[in-house]
Amino acid sequence: MEGTVSKNTIDGICTITFFHPQSNSMPGELLNLLSNAIEQAGKEEDSKVIVLESQGEKSFCAGASFDELVAINDFETGKKFFSGFAKVINAMRKSPKFIIAKVQGKAVGGGVGIASAADYTLAHISADVKLSELAVGIGPFVVGPAVERKIGTSKFASLSINASEWQSSNWAFEAGLYANVFNTHEELNSETQKLAQTLSKSNPEAMSMLKKVFWQGTENWDTLLLERAEMSGKLVLSDFTKNAIAKFKAKA
Repeated sequence: MEGTVSKNTIDGICTITFFHPQSNSMPGELLNLLSNAIEQAGKEEDSKVIVLESQGEKSFCAGASFDELVAINDFETGKKFFSGFAKVINAMRKSPKFIIAKVQGKAVGGGVGIASAADYTLAHISADVKLSELAVGIGPFVVGPAVERKIGTSKFASLSINASEWQSSNWAFEAGLYANVFNTHEELNSETQKLAQTLSKSNPEAMSMLKKVFWQGTENWDTLLLERAEMSGKLVLSDFTKNAIAKFKAKA
């Protein structure tokens, strides 16, 4: 596997970094590594706050691996494929530690889901967003609950329906997806570190209790996101979706 996930804790700040050479797209194995790293950080006593980031400057996350998507030929494989981001989102949701997402570049599909599932998301001005799933005949079913919870039903619907168009980082800021947007990567890095340092010195019990309050009402997501993965797993086998994917691949 070409991608990597690393975890490093210094002075109470656990930084989890993921990377894949194809615009930080996420194959299933990488998603498993990421969800495991988040779960582990949540259990570690020396980890007080989690910073989630990716390498490079152009793309935060291009969503699920397109190479794996086009290879799906049966329902179980499809269900497993679309369950990848469900595992990551649920790991973020259930972690007792606050998770700060540092979005330094564009986010597509599952990348928008990760940005939405973080407790606090900071972004660079270049961090435009797009939910492109409908454009290839599926839909943002798995990431939908996280995105809708963060920005509301109306804006989630707009982002889902207008699947071929990018929305700017300022749009995402005004929608509530990003807590702040910075003009330089230096500012983004500095402000992320500053907030993480403050939280690393805050009361762990208070932060854990606050996190439970923030995520109240999502207790059914283990089941819900799996059901959503099954919806996508079924759709990806349809002739319509296979043709849409073939056309998309031809343009790429």
